Amino acid sequence: MKQLLKLTGCLALAGLFASCQSAQQDANYQIIPMPQEIVTAQGNPFILKSGVKILYPEGNEKMQRNAQFLADYLKTATGKDFAIEAGTEGKNAIVLTLGTANENPESYQLKVTGDGITITGPTEAGVFYGIQSLRKSLPVAVGADISMPAVEINDAPRFGYRGAHFDTSRHFFTVDEVKTYIDMMALHNMNRFHWHITEDQGWRLEIKKYPKLTEIGSKRTETVIGRNSGEYDGKPYGGFYTQEQAKEIVAYAAERYITVIPEIDLPGHMQAALAAYPELGCTGGPYEVWRQWGVSEDVLCAGNDQVLKFLEDVYSELIEIFPSEYIHVGGDECPKVRWEKCPKCQARIKALGLKSDDKHSKEERLQSFVINHIEKFLNDHGRQIIGWDEILEGGLAPNATVMSWRGEKGGIEAAKQKHDVIMTPNTYLYFDYYQTKDTENEPLGIGGYLPLERVYSYEPMPASLTPEEQKYIKGVQANLWTEYIPTFSHAQYMVLPRWAALSEIQWSAPDKKNYEDFLSRLPRLIKWYDAEGYNYAKHVFNVTAEYTPNPTDGTLDITLSTIDNAPIHYTLDGTEPTAASPLYESPLKIKENVTFSAIAVRPTGNSRVVSEKVNFSKSSMKPIVANQPVNEQYMFKGESTLVDGLKGNGNYKTGRWIAFYKNDMDMTIDLQQPTEISSVAISTCVEKGDWVFDARGLSVEVSDDGKNFTKVASEEYPAMKESDKNGIYEHKLSFSPVKTQYVKVVALSESKMPAWHGGKDSPAFLFVDEITID
Repeated sequence: MKQLLKLTGCLALAGLFASCQSAQQDANYQIIPMPQEIVTAQGNPFILKSGVKILYPEGNEKMQRNAQFLADYLKTATGKDFAIEAGTEGKNAIVLTLGTANENPESYQLKVTGDGITITGPTEAGVFYGIQSLRKSLPVAVGADISMPAVEINDAPRFGYRGAHFDTSRHFFTVDEVKTYIDMMALHNMNRFHWHITEDQGWRLEIKKYPKLTEIGSKRTETVIGRNSGEYDGKPYGGFYTQEQAKEIVAYAAERYITVIPEIDLPGHMQAALAAYPELGCTGGPYEVWRQWGVSEDVLCAGNDQVLKFLEDVYSELIEIFPSEYIHVGGDECPKVRWEKCPKCQARIKALGLKSDDKHSKEERLQSFVINHIEKFLNDHGRQIIGWDEILEGGLAPNATVMSWRGEKGGIEAAKQKHDVIMTPNTYLYFDYYQTKDTENEPLGIGGYLPLERVYSYEPMPASLTPEEQKYIKGVQANLWTEYIPTFSHAQYMVLPRWAALSEIQWSAPDKKNYEDFLSRLPRLIKWYDAEGYNYAKHVFNVTAEYTPNPTDGTLDITLSTIDNAPIHYTLDGTEPTAASPLYESPLKIKENVTFSAIAVRPTGNSRVVSEKVNFSKSSMKPIVANQPVNEQYMFKGESTLVDGLKGNGNYKTGRWIAFYKNDMDMTIDLQQPTEISSVAISTCVEKGDWVFDARGLSVEVSDDGKNFTKVASEEYPAMKESDKNGIYEHKLSFSPVKTQYVKVVALSESKMPAWHGGKDSPAFLFVDEITID
C-alpha cells in the first residue's frame, strides 16, 4: 500500500509540474461515462481563462448552487477563480440554463462555440450532469488556460437508477467520509446512495424511541482478527449517526441530485438490536453485538407482536429522516433455525395457515409475512420497499422492488413476475472482492476476483427476458461490504477505478461500450482522482500479461501490454526488473522453468512488479481434451489451464482453476510422442462454505492410440470433515515407469456433500489446477 501511495504522489506531482509549464492546454470530450452523442463543430475554440463568468437563471437556488459547483471544479482544474452571476446571456461566459426537448429529466446539452459554453437541461439535475461532463473534459492544469474545441454534446443516462452501496455497519465511517463518498458518486454520474446502517456487528442510527439501539447496539467489545480466525483484537469498537447527522448527509446528497436510500435489514442481521432489546429474539438472550463476521442464527422473533410494533416504530422514525420513495428492508440471509424451534413462531405459522411445499418452507413463508407487514406499513405512509432477492422466497410482497445480488437469477424471476429490479450481482458488482490475482500484496478482501475488465463486461439486460420484461430492469448498483475494510482510504481503493467501469454500465448506451476505448479514456479521469485527493487502485497501470499455451511450439507464449504503451522491462531469472533489464518487444516464448517478472517504466515512477513462476512437466503445453464438461460458470480459459505451467493460489476465482460440477474431471492429454512417465499430480482448491470440495478419488490410465486405455494407478480419498481446512490440496499418484503417448486423468467430484454441511446431499464443485506428469 505504501508503494501505491508513493506512486499516487509521484503521478500527482509530475502532472502538476508539467501542467504549470504550459500556457495553454486542450480539453478532451472523450470522457467517462461516454456521452451518447458528440458532434464536433466548425469554428474557433473557446478559451477558458481568467475573466470568464458563470451565469445562472436569476432566482433559481439550485442553478446558483450548480454554478458554485462548477466554479469549484474549475478552481481545482486551473487554480483560478471564476465569478458567478445571475443572467442567461453573455459572451465569454459559461451559461447554465433550463430547456431542451429531451423528455429524460437527467439529459443535457453541452455546446461550445468560440464565444462561450452553454449547458442546458430540462431540470437542474440534467444541468448538473452537463457540468460533470464539462469538468471531466478539462485537463488538471493549474495555471494554464484551456482551449475547448467547438462541440455539441447531447447526452442522457441509460438507467434512471444508478446506485452505489456503502456498508457503515461492519465498520463505521465519519460524516465527512460519507460526504466524500457522495462527492465521488457525483463525479461518476450516480444518483442513488444505498446506505447500509444496521447489522449484527453494529446498529449505526439513532432511534429516539429505542435509545439502547445506539447505547448498546452500536458498540462491540472487540473485533475478530482476519477471516473469523478465532482471535480477537481486544479493542472496543463503535460509532453511530445522530438523526441530525443523517439529515445533514441526506441534504448534502440531495444538493448533488443523489437520493439516499436507507437500509435497516430485517428479520435477520439483527443481533445488535437483540443485544439492546433481547425480548425481541426467539430465545430471549442474552445476546452480544457480534464480534465476528458471517450470518448470525439469532434473528427477530417473527411470532412476537412486539417485534412488529418495534419495526413499525423504527421505520416511522426512519421515514422522517429519509424522504426517499424507496426504503430498503434487507430480507437477505435470514436463517430459520430459531423459528423452527420457537413456540411463538410456530404458533404464528399455524394461525396464518402457512404450509411447506416443494418451493418454499413454512418458515420461508413466515418471512414473507414479516416483509409483507412492513411493506403494507410503508405503503400506507407513501413509501415503497426494496429488498434483496431472498424476499422472493415464500412469495414476493405485492409492490416490492427486488435487488438481485446472488447473480442475476432473482432479478430475472422478479422481472418475469412484473416487479421492478435493480441489478447488483455479486458475480460482477461486489467491490469487496479482490481486483487482482496478486492477493498477497493487497489489503485484505473478502475473497473473489473482480478485475476492472470483468466489471466493465457486465450487461444488465438479461437476454433471457423479452423486451417487455426488460423494462422492469430499472437500474444497476455496485455494493461495498466492509467486514475487511476498516478505513476510508481502503474503501476508496476498493471502488476506484471500478466505479468508472460501473458508471459506463449505468449511463452509456451498450453499443458505445468498448473496453480498449474505455482504458484510453481512463487516465484522464484518474487525474481527477489525484486532484480531489481520492485513493485508488493502480492495477490498471501495471503490466498486463497474457499467458497462452502453444502446443504447436511446446511453449508458453507471454504477451505483455500497458494501458498507455509505457515501455516494459522484464527478467526471467527471478530478479526484480529495472529500466536496465531487457526491453519487451514481442511475445516471449518460454520453453523451460523460469521465474518471469515485468514492470512498466514511467517518468512518474515504475509500476508494481508482475511476477509468475512457470514450471514445466511432461504435460506442459500439450494438447488436452475434456471427456466430461467443464462447468461453464468457471471455465475461464478452459482445459488448457490444466497444462499451462502456472499454479493457482487459494482463490479459486482467479482463472487459474477450472471447475467441474455434477460430473468428474476427466481429461486426456496427448504427449505427442511415446514418453516414459511414472507420476501424475493435481492440485485442488477447497472453499467449503462456497460448496467447493476436494476430490474423492484420482486415477490414471494410459494408451498408445488414444482409444484403448489401461489403468496404471488409482486412489480414493475420504469425504471432507467439517474440521478440514480450506485451501490448496495436492494429490499425487506414483507408479512403475510406463511408456505412453496418451494419458487420461480422472478426478472424482463430491456427488453428495456430508450431513454437517448446509448443502448436504447436493453435489459440490471441484476446482482443479495443474496436471503435472513426470
